[in-house]
Amino acid sequence: MIRGGPAFYIALRYLWGRAKEGGRYLRGAAAGIALSLVPIIVTLIVADGMIRGITGRYLELGTGHLQVYDFIENGEFSGGEEEELRSTTGVRGIWRERQGLGIILNGEGRVGATVRAVESGFWEDPGSAAFLELVSGGLKLESDRELLLGRGLAETLGASPGSKVRLMTVRVNEEGNQLPRVTVFTVKGIISSGYRELDALWCVVTYQAGLELLSPELYRSFLVVKVDDPYGQVDKAALEANIRLGPAYGVFTWKELQRPLYRSFASTRQMLLFIMALLVLVAAVNVSSATSMLVIERRRDIAVLKTSGTGPPLIQGIFLWGSFLTGLAGTLGGLVLGLVIGCQINPLIRGLEKILSFFSSPWGKDVRILDPDYYLQEIPVIINWKMVFLIGLFTLICSCLASWLPARRAGRLKPLDILRRV
Repeated sequence: MIRGGPAFYIALRYLWGRAKEGGRYLRGAAAGIALSLVPIIVTLIVADGMIRGITGRYLELGTGHLQVYDFIENGEFSGGEEEELRSTTGVRGIWRERQGLGIILNGEGRVGATVRAVESGFWEDPGSAAFLELVSGGLKLESDRELLLGRGLAETLGASPGSKVRLMTVRVNEEGNQLPRVTVFTVKGIISSGYRELDALWCVVTYQAGLELLSPELYRSFLVVKVDDPYGQVDKAALEANIRLGPAYGVFTWKELQRPLYRSFASTRQMLLFIMALLVLVAAVNVSSATSMLVIERRRDIAVLKTSGTGPPLIQGIFLWGSFLTGLAGTLGGLVLGLVIGCQINPLIRGLEKILSFFSSPWGKDVRILDPDYYLQEIPVIINWKMVFLIGLFTLICSCLASWLPARRAGRLKPLDILRRV
């Protein structure tokens, strides 16, 4: 009677044996699984990289990791709040900011902008410096009448370092009326976050200029806080900061501040992975078909084993082992190939752009797959090993489940019926 060890050996021989022994079916199914896993792994790496790259720019250059609001004094912080926050576990930096909407005018026209008056140390933080690019001019504002413009905003205005622009904001007079206020600024520099959506909005002035131009009744004032680990530590830091500051203050994490954007990214990622997972299910069906063909090819072996006393469960086990080994070979091959391609996605995209640009050269156009005006200039490579493991496990389970019925039918075959047909 055949045991579990020989069952594994026979299944392995079917997989790696000669083509006429049925191995071509299993090897073809393994190749199908591998090819189905490549796009899902590459999609996972690219989606996570894009989300992390865009999110990192928002939280390092935009919202910070935490924002603290004084509900009673309307943003007029006394300084004691900063001392309490510095004592919070993991906090590495605190800066004051006043922010609101304004209109920038110059000879080319006018455009709305987000006016950010933030303490200069914010831009010198390592997290900010990692994503902030100085396109032209200077980065350090030496006067309260100098400002920085995002690259997209500067292109819309036609402004460059040294240009004079007028910034229109709204102030509240002593009678409580809202009046426009126009202030002339000199463009000190053009900055870029590497993401068009942010570059098209920002107008940065000194914090002192913000106190003068942005009325606390109409504009937001808050503390920008950064922690050591914005992805794993921010919720704990927010809870501790809430306890330290008390109910008069509101502490919001970047996840709360950017909830719609973050949910949009997450839902898009899940939809892409779901679509790619359908390919895995199709490949699993191929494993079922391959197992059925293998049963037909090896009917003589089944008859010999049954006449020698092998029971249906062990016959069934041979083909289940075969489907498992097929799924394992395809899964490992697909994961490795997908990870290699995903890790080299930026050079591959650049190479493909050059090839396409070469063939489109008669029309004089450079092909850009990732246009920096709308996407990140470079996709960060982020590997979510937990998701990679779950995808591999899902593929193995689908392979085994898909081959269960063919294996069960093989175990129920009667030796005499088989020998009559051979």
